[in-house]
Amino acid sequence: MFSTTYSQSETPCPPQDELNRRGKVLAAVVYVLYLGSIMAVVTAPIGVLIAHFRRHRNADWVESHLLFQIRTFWLGALGGAAVLTAWYLLGMIGAPAWASWVLGYGFFTACLAWTIGRSGVGINRLLNDRAIDDPRSLLFGGARVSLED
Repeated sequence: MFSTTYSQSETPCPPQDELNRRGKVLAAVVYVLYLGSIMAVVTAPIGVLIAHFRRHRNADWVESHLLFQIRTFWLGALGGAAVLTAWYLLGMIGAPAWASWVLGYGFFTACLAWTIGRSGVGINRLLNDRAIDDPRSLLFGGARVSLED
């Protein structure tokens, strides 16, 4: 009897609570995939793909988490490429082997702490239904990080 067709702009939006719930679960999954990349590196690219494909379909505060997660991946990849280039150049100039080891282990340790810190701050804010203050930050999203928190 009634035939209703929706154009792209007339598609009804899900209620805000639904956007919050779906987005919150999605962001939590991506944080877990990032933390899982400590043991299995392949989970981080899966997480960034999920974050990229699901952007602009969630509540605004969840969008800040997805942007934070996307930047976490790409900044880490950029840092990895820079260290790999430096490692290669150390070999080209004939630097002692210990220099490459120090560079590699130093970067690995710093990257591990940075990823865990960013994911921890993100999960904490996500569980408290709070946005990332500065998702374009290089460190922890503008969050004040201390041992008292």
